[in-house]
Amino acid sequence: MRALLSLFAAVLLALAPSCKAQPAGQAKPGASASSAGLNTDDQKIIYSVGLAMARQLKQFDLSPAELEIVKRALTDAAADKPAVDIDEWGPKIQTLLQSRGAKVAQKEKADSAEFLVKAAAEPGATKTASGLIYKELTAGTGAAPKATDTVKVNYRGTFTNNTEFDSSYKRNQPAQFPLNGVIKCWTEGVQLMKVGGKARLVCPSDIAYGDQGRGAIPGGATLVFEIELLDIVPPK
Repeated sequence: MRALLSLFAAVLLALAPSCKAQPAGQAKPGASASSAGLNTDDQKIIYSVGLAMARQLKQFDLSPAELEIVKRALTDAAADKPAVDIDEWGPKIQTLLQSRGAKVAQKEKADSAEFLVKAAAEPGATKTASGLIYKELTAGTGAAPKATDTVKVNYRGTFTNNTEFDSSYKRNQPAQFPLNGVIKCWTEGVQLMKVGGKARLVCPSDIAYGDQGRGAIPGGATLVFEIELLDIVPPK
């Protein structure tokens, strides 16, 4: 049951503000919801619950036929007529997730290989020993942070196909965090920047979220961040 609870916890995390960014190039929810019969706020929120669940289900690499089984389970559960005993089969979810997740991670890495080669070959790009590909977009004139500093940044995160998964710009609120408390790619890359500067970090999965992934980010995914270093926050 712990695996099942973890899965639903991940669904709830996907609904948090940090995961609200919409994929680039797609219409905002409100733009298409009316035509789909989603007219009230509650309907749109409930629909978003389904979207969040779909993000998590990507980790299982389900076939269309398997997705139909998931739909059937939701219907059966709503009617309080489950076809199997969740206490018996629920604990096996983690095993399936690990098996399917490993395949997803391998595919993500294979799909990212060509992108990483091209990114490293771009004029002005530098590939470090960790695999980070760093490219300065705008030179900063302030101080450079240390790993122990807390920084304030604006950023946009995308997958290699330019689909956006997170953006502080869309939240209209810069992010603030200790630099040694984030993924390795950020810890290393932001230290190469100066306040007032902007850079592009291409992060292979090994220095991002690994084979496990996180929330809407699948295991093995290469991530691309455009980061604007706004400030180094003075210690209290």
